[in-house]
Amino acid sequence: MKHIPNLITCLNLAAGFISILFAVNGKIVTASWLILAAMIFDFLDGFSARLLKAYSDIGKELDSLADAVSFGAAPAIIIYQLLGNSLSLTAPMIASNLQPAILMILMSPVIMIICAALRLAKFNTDSSQTSSFRGLPTPASALIVISLVIAWHYTEIDLMNRFIGSTTALLILTLVLSLLMVSRIPLLSLKFTHFRLKGNEGRYLLILLVALSLAIMGIAAATLIIPFYLIVSLLSTLIK
Repeated sequence: MKHIPNLITCLNLAAGFISILFAVNGKIVTASWLILAAMIFDFLDGFSARLLKAYSDIGKELDSLADAVSFGAAPAIIIYQLLGNSLSLTAPMIASNLQPAILMILMSPVIMIICAALRLAKFNTDSSQTSSFRGLPTPASALIVISLVIAWHYTEIDLMNRFIGSTTALLILTLVLSLLMVSRIPLLSLKFTHFRLKGNEGRYLLILLVALSLAIMGIAAATLIIPFYLIVSLLSTLIK
């Protein structure tokens, strides 16, 4: 029983690796769904560890390694492919005659994987992040990327098409997500220690906002989840 959480973490890692394979081949929608599957496994491994009281140092390190792949490398490669598409490059991975400026743009997502790794390393060594976070968690950063891809693919919102097709917007997104991951901004932890309203006001407000937006906007509302999370976290910090 004690190995169940680590097994689930390995499923997270497997989903992330397979996502990379699809992303490298330009299948960014499938890659995004696989990252979402990795997020579910990431939630379940922590949940099962608490339920079974199966904590271990190996599990902690394995979880971070899996997250670096699933929520660092995989989203970065999706951004890489989006940048290639925005520059009208049919095969950016094998292009050999690109201008240095174009190559720098294509290589910019490397910042994401570096910042994700730094974020995870800091989290493992920072005892103050047991009940709250400092900086944007790597799954939240990945969720922003895949929600944009999914909303762009399954809706006909012109704003999504323009954003996904804009090299400048994608570069700004890459930089902002990278900086947020290594920032010290206090953010709300979504772990419930109890289900009473007192002490969980921010969590319930976030659930309400997400539920309402999904009911009104459908799948396009997925792009609002992390902005709502940042706003609710800021409000929770100001109220304290």
